[in-house]
Amino acid sequence: MANNNDAKNNQSESRYIVEVNHLKQYFPIKAGLMQKVVGHVKAVDDVSFRIERGKTMGLVGESGSGKTTVGKTMLRLNEATSGKVLFRGKNVFEATRSELRGLRPKMQMIFQDPYSSLSPRMPISEIIGEAVREHRIVPPSEFEDHLDHVMLQCGLQPYHKDRYPHEFSGGQRQRICIARSLALNPEFVVCDEPVSALDVSIQAQIINLLEELQVTNKIAYLFISHDLSVVQHISDYVGVMYLGDLVEYSGKTDLFANPLHPYTQALLSAVPVPDPNYKMNRIILEGSIPSPANPPKGCKFHTRCPYVMEICKTVVPQTREIEPGHMVVCHLYNEQGTLVDEESEKAI
Repeated sequence: MANNNDAKNNQSESRYIVEVNHLKQYFPIKAGLMQKVVGHVKAVDDVSFRIERGKTMGLVGESGSGKTTVGKTMLRLNEATSGKVLFRGKNVFEATRSELRGLRPKMQMIFQDPYSSLSPRMPISEIIGEAVREHRIVPPSEFEDHLDHVMLQCGLQPYHKDRYPHEFSGGQRQRICIARSLALNPEFVVCDEPVSALDVSIQAQIINLLEELQVTNKIAYLFISHDLSVVQHISDYVGVMYLGDLVEYSGKTDLFANPLHPYTQALLSAVPVPDPNYKMNRIILEGSIPSPANPPKGCKFHTRCPYVMEICKTVVPQTREIEPGHMVVCHLYNEQGTLVDEESEKAI
């Protein structure tokens, strides 16, 4: 029996490259002459999900919902308040400095702005090759060949190596950012809105490039974006964040065909459809997103929800699995995964 359990554990570890368990990231608010902590910004508040090897999880939500903070904290660019991030079964937050150095090449990030994330004083060969040399990814004799191979994979030519970032277009700069991450042979990459600063035609090229690299190198992505059309195209799974909470999580097909959370329904209603005869039932949310420093009690979305009930104002909703793999955090659904009758709920 022990051998069977070990086999199951190994199978689980091999399937999921990253597991996030109850992740919290609170930033202190300081005030006064003594800079005392008077509160906290709850940027990420108890988020859990898993990403399979070679798959893409899209993470969507309004600006300020905590998407980028999740990505940075997973890579330990921020020190988490609590929770766990398991990479290949090892807790990243418990790794020693030497262990973390060994993990860094396998966990990379592509930043949002290709204009500010590249040093203007370094040639492309140094931007891409600096970490390769530092982590000794390849022997010194193979360094130039490795750089050439990575650049060609990312649509760059080897003769570009001596040029500087200002000599490239926005799309080419993003390719340089991708090459910088890919050069370390990563297994997991956080893509923080990698195409939001680019023209639509260039966006398609970068998305296609990321998909090709994923197939070739078996890379898992956390794809952070506010563009639901891009997320629908590239993702295998989608998580929806609101004010630091993951309010819905499902496979791409299920989530776009049957959104359950009122917030998800509102987001999807805003996606443009390329059909002039199609009438979209747009859901307009009232008000603005509350402050993460002082979030509402109960369900954080209740101040803007069109289906708000009395229980929503005081009780934090639990995660419900409505369909296999389709999770939602909402009082509209009971433990059996069916819609709750509003009148009976108010009576409770």
